[in-house]
Amino acid sequence: MQIGQFEIPEPVPELKNTVAFAMLKPWIDVGRVGSLVLNKLEGHFDAKELTRLSTPGMYFDFTRYRPRLIMSGNKRILSVPNTIIRHAYDVENDRSMLFLHIREPHMAGEDYASSISKLLTHFNVKEYCRIGGMYDSVPHSRKLVVTGSLAEEQYVLAEDLITSRSSKYTGPTSIVNLVSDHMVKQDCNVTSLMVHMPQYAKLDTDQMGVSRLLECICAIHNIDNSIAENSLGESQYKEIDKAVAGNSEIQLLIKQLEAYYDRSHDTGGEISDTKESNLSPEIESFLNEMGEQFNQK
Repeated sequence: MQIGQFEIPEPVPELKNTVAFAMLKPWIDVGRVGSLVLNKLEGHFDAKELTRLSTPGMYFDFTRYRPRLIMSGNKRILSVPNTIIRHAYDVENDRSMLFLHIREPHMAGEDYASSISKLLTHFNVKEYCRIGGMYDSVPHSRKLVVTGSLAEEQYVLAEDLITSRSSKYTGPTSIVNLVSDHMVKQDCNVTSLMVHMPQYAKLDTDQMGVSRLLECICAIHNIDNSIAENSLGESQYKEIDKAVAGNSEIQLLIKQLEAYYDRSHDTGGEISDTKESNLSPEIESFLNEMGEQFNQK
């Protein structure tokens, strides 16, 4: 079956009460948090591939997303970047799940978004949940903030795990947001979860970010929270402690971030996407410089 630019092999699975989790690379996949969370969920539910783009070169520039040569057994094969969608069945909650590994397109973005929307509509998706991670002015020594846009009953389930978000952002964004717009028109519940990670300690894979995001997803969607185990994240962040131990400047910065974090949470105030409530431009600049230095160590 062909849906947009997605070829689905027969027999096409029948999905019910479907929840779709989507991450977008590279826009909101810092620390590979979105990718790793989907991988964890896929492993937990034994997900199988449903489909991928028939001709990914219609949308992706392969001088920017590079094909790779990989070994499969004794053979060397070419792996071409693609948007991959997997599916699984959640027996305990009697529902299907879709996991969308979406790449930002370089061309024909409207057609690309339309293909994704058509696939979600075909399977009558009830919830389209966008997940990911971003860098922010937060200390690694405090519980990572997760902001979200959820249905009312989901906020109740999340309790104090998620901070309400007031977003007034205007500016560049992804054409893939057309998918969200389309699903809203289809009366689909469009939600989002974003974990905020320390800007001065940019890890290739931020396991604490993965754990925090999974903790929220498990609470909201009634999933066994053992997959949100955080020992790897704790080990990583202890290494950050060691890395900054001899740097008085960054230690002072962390204390300022901690004070700002504690003040924001003690007042129960909302986290805003605007810069109005953030740290001064001087500290923001220093954060960026420290992040670059930290990555070079």
